Amino acid sequence: MFTDPISDYLTRIRNANMAGHRVVEIPASNLKKEMTKILFDQGYILSYKFEDNAVQGNIKIALKYDKVTKEPVIKKLQRVSKPGLRKYANALELPRVLNGLGIAIVSTSHGVMTSKQAKLEKVGGEVLCYVY
Repeated sequence: MFTDPISDYLTRIRNANMAGHRVVEIPASNLKKEMTKILFDQGYILSYKFEDNAVQGNIKIALKYDKVTKEPVIKKLQRVSKPGLRKYANALELPRVLNGLGIAIVSTSHGVMTSKQAKLEKVGGEVLCYVY
């Protein structure tokens, strides 16, 4: 039983990146699926596959590495809003990560999106994590 499934998701990706794994398998949920789609759209992962073989299902993520230096594309995954202390931001206070080079994933009333998309749609929400 996990107390924080989003932290578990980020930690599995972080650990697989540091170990140099090509693929990481994570228990699925709708929120994790949306976060995976965002990571793929922003170019942080190579590909993903949703497997609905069990009750919960799995997400298989192919991690992306630099072709020359073999370093992972994802430098840091940082959880912002935690179960013990939730972090919310309105549309005007949404964070810029690394002066616009990274992304912040935000859970809004319009779905899960990056902070840039949330600013365009003028909605705020819970700041889940930073990726850069």
